[in-house]
Amino acid sequence: MSTSTYSGSTTLPCLICETQNQTDAVVCGNCGAPMALIQEALAQDRDPCIITVIGDSNVGKTVYLGMLLDMLSKRAEDFEAVPKGAYSVNLQHNVISYLSARQFPPKTAMEVDEWHWTYYQASRRKRGARIYDLVMPDMAGEAIAAEVASPQTFTVIRSLLEKSAGAMLLVDAGLAGAGSPQPDFFALKLMSYLDGVLVTKREQRMSTPVAVILSKADYSPECFDDPHGFAKTNLNRLCNMCEARFESYEFFATSVVGALGYGTDESENVIPYPLHVAPRGILEPFEWVLSKLGR
Repeated sequence: MSTSTYSGSTTLPCLICETQNQTDAVVCGNCGAPMALIQEALAQDRDPCIITVIGDSNVGKTVYLGMLLDMLSKRAEDFEAVPKGAYSVNLQHNVISYLSARQFPPKTAMEVDEWHWTYYQASRRKRGARIYDLVMPDMAGEAIAAEVASPQTFTVIRSLLEKSAGAMLLVDAGLAGAGSPQPDFFALKLMSYLDGVLVTKREQRMSTPVAVILSKADYSPECFDDPHGFAKTNLNRLCNMCEARFESYEFFATSVVGALGYGTDESENVIPYPLHVAPRGILEPFEWVLSKLGR
C-alpha cells in the first residue's frame, strides 16, 4: 500500500470493506469501520495485519483484548507495542480503569460505531525484528452471533474475517467445565462460519492460524495443566471440527481475575466483582499467532 497511490484523491477505500469514502469521512458509509484505520495504514506505507478476536457474548473478549494491549504497551516479556492514533488507547484505558475500580467493563454495544477499534505497531524487542501493524477491534458478542445466524447482517464482521491473517476464538472454560453445552455449540458455529468465509475450496483445510482461548480458566483451573485435554473432554464438538477443517490451531487457557466477589444490583441480580487482578496466559495465544504469521 503506497501513500502516493491516493495523493490528490477525493476518496479513500475503507481498510475493512474497501468501499470508497470521501477523504473527510469519519466512518465508512458501508460497514461503519473508522476511516482513521486507512489513514494510519497509509502513513505506515505497509499493509496492516488484522487479527480478529471472536467469541460469544459475555465470554470476556473486551477484558482479554484490553489486558493484552495493556501488557504489550508495558513491554511485557520481549514484546513492545505502540498505539497508532489516540483512539487505539481507549479500549485498554477503559478496561484497566474498570478493573482498577473492582468492576468489569460494560458489555460492548451492538452498534459498530460504538466498538473500540485499535491499531498498534507491535514487535519483539530485538534488532531486525519484524514489525506487525495490528488492527484488532472489540466486537460485540451479540453482533457476532447475529452474523453467524444470518450472514451479511453485519458485513463488517465478514469483511474483517476475510482480511484476517489470524484469529483468536474465546470460549468460556467456566461454563464448559460446569457441563454446559452452550460454549461447545457456539464455538462450533463460529468455526463453521470461519471455515465458510476463509476456505476457497471445500476439500482444503483452512490455513489461517486460530488460537482457541479457554477464557475464565480460573473457574476450571485444571485446564491450565492440559488445555487440549480439557477441550477434548468438555468441547469435543469443537475439537473434532478443528481436527477436520483447520491446519493450524492450538488451545490456550487464560484468566485475568485472581479473586471474585459477588453482590446484587437494584434488581437483585447477582453481579460478580473482580477483587484481585492476576493475568495468566494472556500473551501466549498472541505470541503463538504471530509465530505462525512469521513463517
